[in-house]
Amino acid sequence: MSWFRRDGSDLILQVRVQPRASNNALAGVIGDCLKVRLTAPPVEGQANEHLIAYLAKLFGVPKNSVILERGDTSRQKQLRIRSPKKLPENLDWDI
Repeated sequence: MSWFRRDGSDLILQVRVQPRASNNALAGVIGDCLKVRLTAPPVEGQANEHLIAYLAKLFGVPKNSVILERGDTSRQKQLRIRSPKKLPENLDWDI
């Protein structure tokens, strides 16, 4: 299984979150997940909200176009990005 796949015009991402990091960053692909470092703590959904806002900015879409499909309380998450306008350049997108 890959860390991403297409579903029509949507992009499905498998993400592993590292909360309470020193900065927000894409840390690369580890196994079958994209590792994302976030400054937000994993308290009361703050990290999930921060992740959605961060990915929306990276992919050039509004926040409501990033949907958390699985992993609400886990570090491993599946997210859907509806019709991404751009792709982060520092990753290998074999699309």
